[in-house]
Amino acid sequence: MHKVLRLLRDYESRNVTFIDPDGSWPIVWKRARGVHVWDATGKKYLDLTAAFGVANAGHANPAVVRAGRGQLGELLHAMGDVHPHARKAELARELSRITFERWSAGKQRGKTIFCSSGFEAVEAALKTAMLSTGKRGIIAFTGAYHGLGYGALNATHRQFFRGPFRLQLAEFGHFAPFPASPIDLQRAKKVIGDLFKSSSIGAVLVEPVQGRGGIRIPDPEFLPLLREMCDRHHALLIVDEVFTGFGRTGRWFACEHTNAIPDLICLGKALTGGFPLSACVGKAEVVDAWPPSDGEAIHTSTFLGHPVGCAMALAQIREIEARNLPDKSSRLGAVLLDYLSSKLRAHHVLSPRGLGLMAGIELNHNHGTPAKAETLQIIKHMLQKRYILLPEGEHSNVIALTPPLTITEGQLADALKALSKAVWQFF
Repeated sequence: MHKVLRLLRDYESRNVTFIDPDGSWPIVWKRARGVHVWDATGKKYLDLTAAFGVANAGHANPAVVRAGRGQLGELLHAMGDVHPHARKAELARELSRITFERWSAGKQRGKTIFCSSGFEAVEAALKTAMLSTGKRGIIAFTGAYHGLGYGALNATHRQFFRGPFRLQLAEFGHFAPFPASPIDLQRAKKVIGDLFKSSSIGAVLVEPVQGRGGIRIPDPEFLPLLREMCDRHHALLIVDEVFTGFGRTGRWFACEHTNAIPDLICLGKALTGGFPLSACVGKAEVVDAWPPSDGEAIHTSTFLGHPVGCAMALAQIREIEARNLPDKSSRLGAVLLDYLSSKLRAHHVLSPRGLGLMAGIELNHNHGTPAKAETLQIIKHMLQKRYILLPEGEHSNVIALTPPLTITEGQLADALKALSKAVWQFF
């Protein structure tokens, strides 16, 4: 066992890092650059996860690293809600430009609440909805993952995460089906309609594509339906794009595929390319439901709008824009999905699915039960072959493919050939 893993075994909460007794998992990361990761022994891997979807513009993108280093040398920390710094103001303006201003041809402005992690951005959105509508209830969806803070857990569906803490939860979330087909859509519409009638619903919170839920892509009419129902019932539409944002699905933001413009959008992960910073961005009139500060903010944190994170985010946005990564994601995503559909569709592999460079392969046994053990075997086998992959879904039987958007077509083709061989080896 590597000495780093021994230290973690002895000194980190045992809930966090899984260490396989046979030594096959995990590797200890030493450095990362572009689409590659090197472990502590010097082995080189192709990262097909973008480190949880963070490295959209590549690991250690040189422009982003320069921006972070420059900011470190000038101003390492500031007082988020008291004495501001320039990068925070510039980033708030940029986030407005690439969201609500772009969606409205300059007629609508966005305002931002900065946070540190994705779940905090979700919780800022939930607080905003409460202040804006005066209604405590929210509608979320089966399979949803919105983070693990006590506010966000009310909207995270999987019992694995919620169950141990339910006695401490307010449980203001109501769950409706996440529809993958027109039939599912009609069922979801009825449940949502009933919830609006029977509960005090102030917001609908949705992932345009469920990531942790198993790369689940809804019926294309789903988000427009939610937009219409929120308008009809005077509720807010909150879109959680922490995973899907910044080009991941082939558009800047996944809600753009169906032109379903939210009231609030939650951003994180690829926002900075590697620094803990997130944001809740909303229509100005919605975010202005918050009272003006009189010297004491009712929602803040020590590291709010951290200077280094803001500088890196500004550079990351420029890189994604300059390199046209959303379009590249769309193009390579079509290649990826075509390969999965033609090479891996069989009785064991149910409906490979994807949107841009966010794809999944669901594995099941002949009788329909999730093939969790085989999925994990394949992922471990691929790690031995120097490819980093992760399982997703409630039963960990979905192989997720979310590589850096800077991956080349050749690198993707090599990875898919290796993955195809591994799938057939274990089935």
